[in-house]
Amino acid sequence: MNTGTTIELWPGATQDSQSEENQGCPSLTLYPAEGDGLRAAVIVCPGGGYGRRAPHEGDPIAKWLNGLGISAYVLNYRVAPYKHPVPLQDAQRAIRTVRHHAEAWGVDANRIGILGFSAGGHLAATAGTHYDAGDQTSADPIEHHSSRPNLMVLCYPVISFGVNAHQGSRINLIGADASEELVNNLSNELQVTTDTPPTFLWHTADDAAVPVENSLLFASALSRNNVPFDLHVFESGRHGIGIAADHPEAYVWPDVCANWLKKQHFA
Repeated sequence: MNTGTTIELWPGATQDSQSEENQGCPSLTLYPAEGDGLRAAVIVCPGGGYGRRAPHEGDPIAKWLNGLGISAYVLNYRVAPYKHPVPLQDAQRAIRTVRHHAEAWGVDANRIGILGFSAGGHLAATAGTHYDAGDQTSADPIEHHSSRPNLMVLCYPVISFGVNAHQGSRINLIGADASEELVNNLSNELQVTTDTPPTFLWHTADDAAVPVENSLLFASALSRNNVPFDLHVFESGRHGIGIAADHPEAYVWPDVCANWLKKQHFA
């Protein structure tokens, strides 16, 4: 398995790409960590308002994870004009796929996390609050596996489709006239339970695109349900800064997150 190899999530299935942004989707781009023994793995969901996938929130993040000894898998999930539940199905399939190939890929099937930025953070949070144990009756052995991630890393995430929604993400995913039931179902702060995976969150307080209340609402819900979490809010910074290497405040988030991943026995 070579770095940069891309595999289809449903091999051999004919996918109607519908748009240039969806060429080659759905698929995983593989970034295996070097070294012996079973490694933790993290599936990376770039942001882009469910209309695109930002390159700076994919490859550089996978390589940072590799530097921690974690295998990474960048998820090329389908975006608009595809709507819910298609992106979620792609994320769930990605988790099942890594679990299915865990032994062959040198991955610990019980240490598979998901990480997302912005709308990719919404997708990651949706995967972490909407999952199942797998379908043992399926003819497809990949579908036998659980789609529950073992942890989440949410970076300036879209969480709520309510008052603090990022309207572009909401419209691209569920449309402007979605039912209240669907809005609530995909407002992930309302879907947290005691079984929700441990979560690391970071945001900037003056994010003008995705209000910091998104992370605060999710952290509050985790707290109410006694789910371990680590929340970091930096005073200032524009939306979409990714690895934030040149940011005077948020540049520390990868190191802080690395420490948390070590505590979770991922790094």
